Amino acid sequence: MKVILLQRVKGLGEPGATVEVAAGHARNFLIPRGLAQEATRENMARLDAAKQREAREAARLRKQAEAEGQRLQSQVVHVQANAGESGRLFGSVTAQDVVDAIERQFGIRVDRKKLELPEPLKTLGDHPVLVRLHAEVNARVTVRVESA
Repeated sequence: MKVILLQRVKGLGEPGATVEVAAGHARNFLIPRGLAQEATRENMARLDAAKQREAREAARLRKQAEAEGQRLQSQVVHVQANAGESGRLFGSVTAQDVVDAIERQFGIRVDRKKLELPEPLKTLGDHPVLVRLHAEVNARVTVRVESA
């Protein structure tokens, strides 16, 4: 019997996959537990439509990320912090501070986890930072830490 998997099933496949299983396994285990549904013509059409919607949405998100990446690429993000005479900051500039500055200066929302900032910035000056906007789109910005 052919079924469409609705959830990941160990040994069978990932959601959306069409697999051939024993009729008893499908009727007694997979379908009652909501792990799969029978691969009828209607269900296959619904699956294809859902895959097309997901592909269009993924393309739209990638296009949006590319546009944001072009706006951010090689830009300077200004962050102000209190510093001593030697150029050391009293606190530090965290990824959240950088994200807030990017949103304030460029109007682009970025998740702080998408910044490649190995440790908080503790000195004045320019620091290169990689911003991951999408799985395939990155932008390199310079964070300029200035004395407040």
